[in-house]
Amino acid sequence: MTPASTHLVWDWNGTLLNDLSLVVACTNAVFASEGGPSVTPDEHRVRFRRPIADYYTEILGRAVDDDAFGRLDKIFHDAYRMGLTTCELAHDAVDAMAAWSGSQSLLSMWFHDELVPAVETYGLTGRFARVDGLRAQIGGDRKAESLARHLDALGIDGRSVVLIGDSLDDADAARSVGARAVLYSGGFTDRARLLASGHPVADSLTQAVTLATGSTGPLRRS
Repeated sequence: MTPASTHLVWDWNGTLLNDLSLVVACTNAVFASEGGPSVTPDEHRVRFRRPIADYYTEILGRAVDDDAFGRLDKIFHDAYRMGLTTCELAHDAVDAMAAWSGSQSLLSMWFHDELVPAVETYGLTGRFARVDGLRAQIGGDRKAESLARHLDALGIDGRSVVLIGDSLDDADAARSVGARAVLYSGGFTDRARLLASGHPVADSLTQAVTLATGSTGPLRRS
């Protein structure tokens, strides 16, 4: 594969989908099940990271092995499914997608079999060249390998890709395939942490698309 015109990969949770409040509530349900403390949205944005088991370990103050994480992950997702109908797309998500003139796709670490119907429910069917979610039974790991598989399935070289996401893991995944990243400050990660990564940071999705569109070389931090 060789680099071609730029392709945009969107993140879902915390980026196109405004689900921070629900994610924090579900995370606190996990911590409560273990007798742990609760976190505020601001604390979550400062401390959240992948692998998620490491985040749980930090908050709970004890190791979370694979068996324990599987149990906690089920608690999280059972609560998430119950609250998902309360979530809406980011206020400018549709405008941002429409503003991108090239091809675009969606890659999420949420379960694929639930992501696909959600895309339809939110009226986004047909907007993406490809939609990929997590095909494993338990989530929580990093995004890099999933992005590599996603681009391979599309037949797109990472050097012709820009990824818009809300986490440092999104930035790391983009870097791993030679892609650029624009980070959105309205999601799961504190703006200061995003800025410290050296990647460009946008405070809206339409601004993120503008940053992604406005440079053909390495993107500068805003």
